[in-house]
Amino acid sequence: MGKYKLKVKKSAEKELGKIPKRELIKIINKIQSLSDDPHPEGSIKLSNQEKYRLRVGNYRVLYKVEDNILTIFIVKIGHRKDIYS
Repeated sequence: MGKYKLKVKKSAEKELGKIPKRELIKIINKIQSLSDDPHPEGSIKLSNQEKYRLRVGNYRVLYKVEDNILTIFIVKIGHRKDIYS
């Protein structure tokens, strides 16, 4: 399997600025690891959507995988209480 390219939505980049530095480092490491394995253990497909959820502590990363062009789109990043609203 080839290495996937990561693309982060502008709004998701802004959300990263609101996250405490200690958690931010963990989130960035998890996001970077998606390029090697877009469906790691713990990744769950959201029902009725073409997105996946990745847990990183109390934070969630929502992303979309385009297998035909080997690209992962990071759609939303946020605290678990706010991410699904």
